[in-house]
Amino acid sequence: MTKKHGKHHHGHLATASGVTKSPGSSHPASGGDSDPASPIRPAEGILTVPPGEPFDLAGVDADADGGLDKDWAKEALREQRARIETLQERLYAERRRSLLLVFQAIDTGGKDGTIRAVLQGVNPQGCTVASFKVPSTEEMDHDFLWRYHQRTPGRGMIGVFNRSHYEDVLVVRVKGLVPDAVWQSRYGLINDFERLLAVSGTTVLKFFLHISKDEQKARLQARLDDPEKHWKFDPADLVERKSWDAYQAAFGDALTRCSTPHAPWLVVPANRKWFRNLVIARTIADTLEAMDPQFPEAPKGIADLTVPD
Repeated sequence: MTKKHGKHHHGHLATASGVTKSPGSSHPASGGDSDPASPIRPAEGILTVPPGEPFDLAGVDADADGGLDKDWAKEALREQRARIETLQERLYAERRRSLLLVFQAIDTGGKDGTIRAVLQGVNPQGCTVASFKVPSTEEMDHDFLWRYHQRTPGRGMIGVFNRSHYEDVLVVRVKGLVPDAVWQSRYGLINDFERLLAVSGTTVLKFFLHISKDEQKARLQARLDDPEKHWKFDPADLVERKSWDAYQAAFGDALTRCSTPHAPWLVVPANRKWFRNLVIARTIADTLEAMDPQFPEAPKGIADLTVPD
């Protein structure tokens, strides 16, 4: 797809509120007929959308920075990246479970920058990034979730969705690309899809990067003012900006209707990039730590072997 957004009630300042704590061993390696307890650990400063409750995106301060110092936060980000790198190696070696990171935001919301900043140093063998744009003819010939399911991470992998299956209740709604009855039916299908991933051993971390309308204007203008950023500017962005309120409403409904115990929506104040990067990195690291991936046991007798001359 091309563009998107959202709006509806206040979330909780997230530490682990509303999320059940459990060790990673509670996740089955495959299949299961009940929801596993969630290992998701939102960092302080992130708001968790309470499952089953209305959410007002307008009540979220996009400028929030948790009272943190910018220079300190940049140094702390390095520590969180090192944790992610170490835990990702264990996840890859264990090869039993996986982690899916979903990033949604309005245009200029910072999805690309966040992915670069947070996953710097992660072994590319254990991480895949999928960016979903306008669907191809082949993709249009299948159900709306087909192209997304193909890109979910396999065991041992971290998968990243830069835009995601939520495009099909966001841009298609705002642009009127399908009848209302079609996109309305998709919320439940999305919840079923994410539950399937959860019971199959994939932890789903969904981040909504929340910026203000003024911040979007500043970021778009910065692209116009810097010749080296002209390639990033699309005149269609100015057309999409006129639909700000419609996108906010669409985002709000998606956050409200698709925040579940096994895959809650995490709303990140994202005007301040350094704060956004830190709290997302901390959430990923803490969640991986709660999953507690382990290196597999070495074959019996391997410790007694030596390499011959």
